[in-house]
Amino acid sequence: MDILEKPNLEEIKVRYMRFFLLLSFLGNIYLSSAQTYFPPIVGSAWDTTSPQDFDWCQPKINDLYSFLDSNDTKAFILMIDGKIVLEKYFDSHTFNTPWYWASAGKTLTAFMVGMAQQEGFLSIQDTTSIYLGQGWTSCTLEQEDNIKIVHQLSMTSGLDDSGASGCILPSCLTYVADPNTRWAYHNGPYTLLDSLIEVATGITLNDYTTTRVKNQIGMTGSYVQIAENNVFFSNARSMARFGLLMLNEGTWNGNHIMTDSQYFNEMINTSQAINESYGYLWWLNGGNSFHLPSSQLEFSGSIIPNAPDDLYMALGKNGQFINVVPSQKMVWIRMGNEPTSAPVPYLMNLQIWDYINDLECSVGFNEAEKSILKIYPNPTNDRITISSDKVITKLEIIDLKGRIIETKALNTKSIDFSIQTFNDGIYYAKITFDDGIQVVQKIFID
Repeated sequence: MDILEKPNLEEIKVRYMRFFLLLSFLGNIYLSSAQTYFPPIVGSAWDTTSPQDFDWCQPKINDLYSFLDSNDTKAFILMIDGKIVLEKYFDSHTFNTPWYWASAGKTLTAFMVGMAQQEGFLSIQDTTSIYLGQGWTSCTLEQEDNIKIVHQLSMTSGLDDSGASGCILPSCLTYVADPNTRWAYHNGPYTLLDSLIEVATGITLNDYTTTRVKNQIGMTGSYVQIAENNVFFSNARSMARFGLLMLNEGTWNGNHIMTDSQYFNEMINTSQAINESYGYLWWLNGGNSFHLPSSQLEFSGSIIPNAPDDLYMALGKNGQFINVVPSQKMVWIRMGNEPTSAPVPYLMNLQIWDYINDLECSVGFNEAEKSILKIYPNPTNDRITISSDKVITKLEIIDLKGRIIETKALNTKSIDFSIQTFNDGIYYAKITFDDGIQVVQKIFID
């Protein structure tokens, strides 16, 4: 379109809606040229941005908070360009209350391995036994010598994950496959990275993390040994600070903490050919397929299909999350107990994105029009009815990737149709009325 050409309002509305669906992000694309904000290293001051600056509606924010509260969340923070837009604590939790990161802390370990390589203490292409000594597994020496640090980072050690996957005793670490030929989410080889860092640097894991990262960005917290694992505990804002450090590629307010850009990029991109959605202990969105812990099955599509493709994540037991979206300059974190709404905690990450996608007050239609529209039953697994006080002229069913999977030309106030051929999941019903107004509503099929 020529910049002087008079725009067509209806075309703009349709384009806007499709743009939203493709990106799965309801909100202004925050491409400000302003310098990223970093909170002070000392103190509790942290600049904020009003949700209204992004046309986010308070009732929808309240819906998000209600969902988080009902799923035993303790803390939720969402930042854009370093400034806090949403921050909420539940059940007497505060911004100073420590909480465990669980496996989300793997990402901090990955960062510390990168720091150790940067400082010349190790190379991720080194054989692990250089640091842990021969016999750290029950493999033959030849098999053991094939395992490198990079295989521990990418979950491709080839060690058996079928038993006590957190056990780090040699008797638990047995051969199944050659390194880099099998992906398996295995806590044992990962946990041994902690000892490896200490041997390579000659510094305890807590001290090394404190001097190289925590003191540089104002984080608090520490590793606590629980059984075989070193579990990182911190408050929510410290978790958010780490997310902000990642968003800015290892730099904090001009302080270049991780200068090894090759390692940083490897950490947040596919690390091997088996699981496209895994880097160095970071989960990646936007791949063609993914694997999940405790399974050798490959699932098609993106792991969080309603989130931006460039999202990368720290995912921990019971829903400890760090989400980093470079294209949106966004970081959000969640701490809490096991969610009640999802059988697998990572699914709660997807559900939170659904609420984030719906925060904006308007998306090319009059919000008041929703009051005249009814969709029921919803959720459903058989048939669904859409009725309105106004004449419906068109119905489009759109999936989370923005694909129109069904279109109906109508001239009616009510339509009943079967959804039995649809896969389970979340869809959008885009309804056009005879006066040109369009409304988009979610449909839940289970």
